[in-house]
Amino acid sequence: MTGGRGSGRRARGELEGEVLAALWAAGGPATAAVVHEHLGGGTAYTTVLTILTRLCEKGLVTRWKEGRSHLYVPVHDQPGLAAAGMHSLLDEGGDRATVLARFVSELSPEDERLLEQLLHGDGPERG
Repeated sequence: MTGGRGSGRRARGELEGEVLAALWAAGGPATAAVVHEHLGGGTAYTTVLTILTRLCEKGLVTRWKEGRSHLYVPVHDQPGLAAAGMHSLLDEGGDRATVLARFVSELSPEDERLLEQLLHGDGPERG
């Protein structure tokens, strides 16, 4: 059984999320060693390197060589990543109007008001 709560294994994508969180927490370019340390040592260093490489291949992280190691930085901040994911799902969801209608119909009243404000340019600054 994989990804189950009692199995000791992470859900699919969970480690990528943890690695991204470690990069965001670093506040700037970070080495794999810094990410590994932030994860608390429960994950092998080589696994951290593999996840960072995958995130680079997916275009979610950039890296460059500095000395003998690489520095990694996320392409998006956390809200930017969530927005990119929403755009990707919308692109893959078939009929855009139906997907958006379903999404909007399931918003809380507070989120509906916020969305209206954003659409009219009255909400928090967009970035």
